[in-house]
Amino acid sequence: MAKVADKYLVVDTWKVIEEGFDPTRNRVSESIFSLGNEYMGVRAYPEEGYSGDSLLGSYFNGLFEESKVPAHYKGIIGFLRFMVNSVDWLYTRINVDGEALDLATSTFSNFRRELDFKRGTYERSLVWHLPNGKQLEITFERFVSMDVSNLGCQRIIFKPLNFSGEVTVRTGLDFSIIHEDQGRSFWESVKQGQIDGVTAILCETVYTKNRLFSAFTIDVPHAVETKPIAGDLFIGQDVTIKLTQGEASTFDKFVYNYAEKELSIWHDDLWNTALEQAQSYVDASYESLARQQASYWEKVWTESDIVIDGDPDNQQGIRFCIFNLYQTYHGDNPGFNIGAKGLTGEAYRGLAFWDTESYCLPFYIFNNPKAAKSLLEFRYQSLPHALERAKELDCQGAFYPIATIDGTESCDLWQHSNLQLHVGTAVAYGIRHYVNITGDTEFLYEKGLEMLIQISRLYATRGQWGQQTALYGYFGVMGPDEFQLMVNNNCYINLMAKKLFEYTLETIDNMSKHSSEALIALAERLSLTDDEQADWSKKAALMKIPKDNVSGIYEEHDGFFDMPHLDIHSIPVAEFPLYSHWSYDRLYRYDMIKQPDVLMFMFLYSGDYSVAEKLANYEYYESRCIHESSLSPSIHSIIAAEIGKDEEAYQFFEFATRLDLDNYNRNTREGLHTTSIAAAWMNIVYGFGGMRSDGDHLVLQPTIPARWNRYSFPISYKGSKLLVEVNKDGATFKTISGEAVAITIYGQEYNVGEKALEISLVKVG
Repeated sequence: MAKVADKYLVVDTWKVIEEGFDPTRNRVSESIFSLGNEYMGVRAYPEEGYSGDSLLGSYFNGLFEESKVPAHYKGIIGFLRFMVNSVDWLYTRINVDGEALDLATSTFSNFRRELDFKRGTYERSLVWHLPNGKQLEITFERFVSMDVSNLGCQRIIFKPLNFSGEVTVRTGLDFSIIHEDQGRSFWESVKQGQIDGVTAILCETVYTKNRLFSAFTIDVPHAVETKPIAGDLFIGQDVTIKLTQGEASTFDKFVYNYAEKELSIWHDDLWNTALEQAQSYVDASYESLARQQASYWEKVWTESDIVIDGDPDNQQGIRFCIFNLYQTYHGDNPGFNIGAKGLTGEAYRGLAFWDTESYCLPFYIFNNPKAAKSLLEFRYQSLPHALERAKELDCQGAFYPIATIDGTESCDLWQHSNLQLHVGTAVAYGIRHYVNITGDTEFLYEKGLEMLIQISRLYATRGQWGQQTALYGYFGVMGPDEFQLMVNNNCYINLMAKKLFEYTLETIDNMSKHSSEALIALAERLSLTDDEQADWSKKAALMKIPKDNVSGIYEEHDGFFDMPHLDIHSIPVAEFPLYSHWSYDRLYRYDMIKQPDVLMFMFLYSGDYSVAEKLANYEYYESRCIHESSLSPSIHSIIAAEIGKDEEAYQFFEFATRLDLDNYNRNTREGLHTTSIAAAWMNIVYGFGGMRSDGDHLVLQPTIPARWNRYSFPISYKGSKLLVEVNKDGATFKTISGEAVAITIYGQEYNVGEKALEISLVKVG
């Protein structure tokens, strides 16, 4: 992989630090220093206004707008929905002696910013040199509360170094900011006002009528004058603050944001409800709220920290990943999902993909099971949309969308939205994985099985029988590997569908033994028959799985082995990314793959395949994979570690934790690779930790990279918390909470409890 790091950040194992301001990297830093709390997210744009290159981004999970798509054929979507850029609740303008602070035009020194993983805060500081010789030190700090999802806090500290005087701060709530992808603002004003110390505004989106209430209170001890100001999409205050040389003056702002998508709620009712909540922060203390924020993060690190000794770059990197996974999602809002860029940018339109179940869900299953369940709840809530989508595509059951923000399909490329069937099997695998690790059969029987049945119906009606083989399969599809278009019998899709049918039938059988009355009621409600189940069983048994039995290599799809071969290493670096430099149809002419399909199902169902099979398929497909997906290297690294290719495993891992920190793909400016961040966690725990979680018992067979002295990671399993510590000599396993659990380590089963179990490392592969 010809990917080169752009290193400009200070390596600190508990912070991200940038010293000195580089305008050419500003957008990259705005992504890296983003804050979020699942409910809302904000990029690290300069709140005081910046006339240079910047993406002023403020986003709310699930808050969306839509645009019409010309639809010419049945099954092609007519509307696409996207996460809409929302209120600039940090809006600030700073003026001293008629001069406005703007990093693009002002003179300043000592610029520094840092993202603190322990405190959950973003801080930026500089010394402003005014034309009249005055020097004003300014520190900006912000955080979005992890305890109260609606709350955002801002503090500005002014310290005049060589003068006494005044500074004027205009603070406000601005809905006029541009959604860059669409080139306009999508907000209309509904109501605004200033009531009992609260400044508030309610706006709604132009087309979907999603509403957002935003209100603030301020605490400014040295304020000498305050004036209200308002506009069509703006409300705020002008505050004059007295400054004394050498002394710090604080400006604190507390913002309460309340999003509402339910159209039946009246504007006045929404206003009154949200305003009452906002008024509770009139006497808020920044210090107290900051302590609560730090306490939340202290608990996170106690439960989820991965410690690496001997590699500060990747120690910083993996903590950055864990920090952002918690910022993006922690399960307080079951109606939310995880966009490919989280809440850090507009790329991918804020939409969620199959990455959620395939790459993100494992992190939450083993660190925050509540959040894992919440992600699956989103799929259950959006099941009606999936049922409707299947009808549009002449199928029965549930066709889950390839890209969505609310459960409807929002991919306007028909070859993806109509042909990529694998989202449903990812949802099914996610249900299976979650229940297997947590033991939550209540969720399985109350909601999971209904999804499994409807997904099975989709795969039972979308496939066909081959004329010559008399085997069942899927024709005219695209797998996860998007460089193979309109193919027949994609091996990943076929195998995952086979597993889906088998798991659905197994779940029905188990439920009949443990909750027969509930199963009878469900079967009656869904019109599930014995004949339908027999049909699924037959299709699973006769599913075509393309494979060369001599070499043991699974064929990605029918005819793949006969496609023209292309030496991927012969492609000039200047032609990447290929989507930008090759004609679209050229991508599909070779045996070159974008990301692994075969290796992916060998990872998901690891216990079904021998090391020899994995080795043969790895060596065949690794040389054909171009890694145009940031998700791809982690799977290669995990498999490489298992088959004993230690150096290759580390090479694929090398940029996993620092993909965004070092801007390897040169597109961090668009937002963080949130789902790839989850893959970095998998890379350590499943790769070097050797964890496998697809069988009846959790499997661990740790290795350690040559560059590391030791590492450790915690995982939740069956209601207990397990800690794994690995050094050069061996590994230690113990439970740090809960009951003892049965774990398979290097092929032997152990009962792991509070007493540390020490085992020597075993060479794998």
